[in-house]
Amino acid sequence: MTAVFLDLDGTLMDSRPGITGSLSHAFALHGMDEHAAGDLTWMIGPPFIDSFTKLGIADPDPILAAYRTHYTASGMYDAAVYDGVVAALEAMRDAGHRLYLMTAKPHAYATQITAHFGLAPFMTAEFGPELDGTRNWKGDLLAYALQQTGETKENSVMVGDRSHDMGAAAEVGMSAIAVRWGYGTPDDWQGAAALIDHASQLPDTAAAILARTLR
Repeated sequence: MTAVFLDLDGTLMDSRPGITGSLSHAFALHGMDEHAAGDLTWMIGPPFIDSFTKLGIADPDPILAAYRTHYTASGMYDAAVYDGVVAALEAMRDAGHRLYLMTAKPHAYATQITAHFGLAPFMTAEFGPELDGTRNWKGDLLAYALQQTGETKENSVMVGDRSHDMGAAAEVGMSAIAVRWGYGTPDDWQGAAALIDHASQLPDTAAAILARTLR
């Protein structure tokens, strides 16, 4: 038996409208019009606290609170499952892989989203950080998931679109697949065992990588 750990935003779903719209609202509410008007796609994936630090925001808590209020009220479901994802999940499940959600989005929100869009039934378990920031770094989250599930790095693969997905996998010694349809760039995909352009490629790619690591 083998395991596939799956990122959410930019991998399973195009969550850009709800996330960037809520971020823009939060920035505008606090008079940060320059940030509100900018392209905020780069903030999707990594922990927001890290991104706020890059923007030089000394006290991010009010902005994060405003984001969460807007996101839960109107942005959470402003998203769409990428073409081919459901068929890929079905194929991997039917091939005997255990599927796990592995997202930087707080699991309090992520589990509502996967339930709403019909992805939850495919997942053996769903992992995301706590609202207080516990296990914000995906490497910590992935290590925690391995401990909780009893999966091993050898029988598992991480699938994502950003550098923190690749970095988390490398930190625990797991292979990674980079998807090129999300929000990442070639710099994000460094270290990936494979790169794919459509969800339809995921089942065969995951099976091939897992077959190699289990030899």
